[in-house]
Amino acid sequence: MKSRDHSVVQPSAVETDDAVSIVAGASSPERDPWLSRHDSPVQQKLRRLRPWPVGSVFIERPGMSDAAIREHFRLMKRLGFTCLKQCQVCPGTDQRRVMHMALDEGIIPWWYGDAGFEDPTPELLKSLGIEPDIAPERLREHPKWIERQHGIMRERIDSPHYLKRGFGAAESEAESDAVADVPGVVPAPHFGLPPEAAGPFTAWLREQYGSVPALCRTWNMHHSMVTRTDWTTWEEVEAGVLDQLRGQVREYRRVRDVLRFKADLHLRRIRRGSAAALAADPNVPCRAGGEMSLFLPAAMWGIDMAGIAETIAETGSFYPSMHLAWHFEETDFEIMRPVYIQSSLAADWIKGGWSATWESTGGPQQLSGGKAPFLASAAAQTAGFTVDGGVMTQLMLSWIAAGFRGFGLWSWNTRTAGWEAGEYALLDRNDQPTDRAVAAGRIGAACQRYRDELWQARKQPTVGVLQSWEVDAGWAAISLAGRDHFRSMPVDARIGTARALIDANVPWEFVTPADLAAGLASRYQSLYLPACLMLDEALLEQLAGEVRRGLRVVLDAPGGWYDAFGQLLSTADDSAFEQLFGCRLADVQYSRPGNRAWRIEGQTVEGFTLDLQPTTARVVQSFDHATADHPLPVMTEHQLGEGQAVVLATQAALTCKRPGQTAAQRLLVQAAVGDLPLPYQCEGAICYRLVAPTADHYFLLNDGDPAQATLTPAAGTAASQATDVLTDELVDLSKPVTVPDCSGRWLRVPREEVMP
Repeated sequence: MKSRDHSVVQPSAVETDDAVSIVAGASSPERDPWLSRHDSPVQQKLRRLRPWPVGSVFIERPGMSDAAIREHFRLMKRLGFTCLKQCQVCPGTDQRRVMHMALDEGIIPWWYGDAGFEDPTPELLKSLGIEPDIAPERLREHPKWIERQHGIMRERIDSPHYLKRGFGAAESEAESDAVADVPGVVPAPHFGLPPEAAGPFTAWLREQYGSVPALCRTWNMHHSMVTRTDWTTWEEVEAGVLDQLRGQVREYRRVRDVLRFKADLHLRRIRRGSAAALAADPNVPCRAGGEMSLFLPAAMWGIDMAGIAETIAETGSFYPSMHLAWHFEETDFEIMRPVYIQSSLAADWIKGGWSATWESTGGPQQLSGGKAPFLASAAAQTAGFTVDGGVMTQLMLSWIAAGFRGFGLWSWNTRTAGWEAGEYALLDRNDQPTDRAVAAGRIGAACQRYRDELWQARKQPTVGVLQSWEVDAGWAAISLAGRDHFRSMPVDARIGTARALIDANVPWEFVTPADLAAGLASRYQSLYLPACLMLDEALLEQLAGEVRRGLRVVLDAPGGWYDAFGQLLSTADDSAFEQLFGCRLADVQYSRPGNRAWRIEGQTVEGFTLDLQPTTARVVQSFDHATADHPLPVMTEHQLGEGQAVVLATQAALTCKRPGQTAAQRLLVQAAVGDLPLPYQCEGAICYRLVAPTADHYFLLNDGDPAQATLTPAAGTAASQATDVLTDELVDLSKPVTVPDCSGRWLRVPREEVMP
């Protein structure tokens, strides 16, 4: 099979009006779809500053002296920390005074670190007596620059505006999960709207559909057995729309519209709040994303995480909260692979923009993890974890590998009473440094050393994994009239797809339909569509064009059931589906023990299965009970132009959500990759890779006993010069590399020639 052109426009030095800038990415965002995807003036400034905050939350203990507080800040500095994620003080303590003490000791007292510095324009540098073409690494240490920025930060500390919540007012509005535009409308796991929402919702519908007849058609009122109303005017719609919604959850488009309405209101609030905060101080970045687990069915809450990332790109950073006890219940508290999956979701939603984990666990926890009220099993589980130096290494290397550029850990030391006392911290219960604190500081210091290179680095994925809010909302709509667990299925399918690719060391990233529309399809050799129950025919037509140009597209069960409007998707001859995949979808079935069991090579599969009827596609493999008259393909492959369109007739992604599903993982990887070449090979450990102009960075992770990993790096790199970034040890990649138990290693392999 002909390999798809997988060249990636790589970062490079650029001549610009701002002479200190080495833009992370291609020669300009206009020429680089990845970099331009979330470009904005704020992101351009961040690429000039290239911040990498390494922060944690300092918690004052009762009776702590100023000298003791200062010693904590000095220890932070010695270990490699650069800022405070937050500063929590006891009653009667002047928080401003503590923040000034932190700055005295070289610790910036806000989560954003030096991202809150001024833009180093040539004009500003000249006014300070600094040469305008100074290298970024020299500027960061220039006494005049530091004096200027610290002076601004001291003014910021003393301003009441910045003590609203104790750590930067930019967060106080942008992070809110409430939707205040319409009273009573808040993200919640239920369907419906309050009475006061009738007018705003009608106005939203009018903006979406233009006319009442178009609304009625879109709400499928011309179909049999769908509740209809003879609306003719928008006044009639406003008067009756809530009654039409009440209890009417068996028509999926109207459910989707309510969820989309809530999501749009939420985005509007974030946009307004972050814009106001940025106007108050243009040098302070905002952040949004927040406490919600990325493994929860966000669409059901009227939340659009990718939309939040797109919105906050105008003003700052997208981030997820990643507490082990709060945000990994959906994976039964498994950590190593899921933490990379969650981090990738966040980073991949804001491609080209700034993402990081600004709220993550710093230490062990057993008692204080708050259960998700939507997961009944969590109430009967102890969310307990060991967090030692090795686990901290796993976490932080996963964050870097996913594309994060900074850390914010809860916390430096522990609370001393009540909730979370004795838990979550980098220091031990007696305020003494631990191996996890040392590991975190060492990794943070390494990121500081390589921050210029890492800001230019990015993934080079072979496979894109589709994440679509519309698909998630479709599953959410179906769950209202069926079974609640359906709303989690697209999340489970993403986890399963990622797990299979991680275990096979296939490089991948999440991609949204908006990314594809922005021209990023050429970034991937293969695109996997996991459990995409609802498919937009326009997307199918776009994908057909990409397949003709060489893309491999893979759909698994139960994909292709509905179209974007909740109507049965046509898969008949000459439909967009049949033209792309070269087969018809006759039926969706379900295999389980005790019923008709569908088997592949003697092994029973459980879950959704597809009855496919090939037209122009070839049958790659069939179920065991197939006959000549009824071939029952497991996998079909349709050659279309230079590429292939593949259908898996089993729920591979959903099955792989659980660990240990080796047969399903093997089938998924076979479908996703085919005979595409992979850029690097690794056996014996999980391996992630970032690509920079001057070097590749490999992150080897191991969740078992000490492992011997064999790494064959990508072509064009000088494998004989590999270096362990955390120890400066030279590593001979012609021999197996030892990866410690339940830990990881970070290897830098320089390029033989700097990539243009």
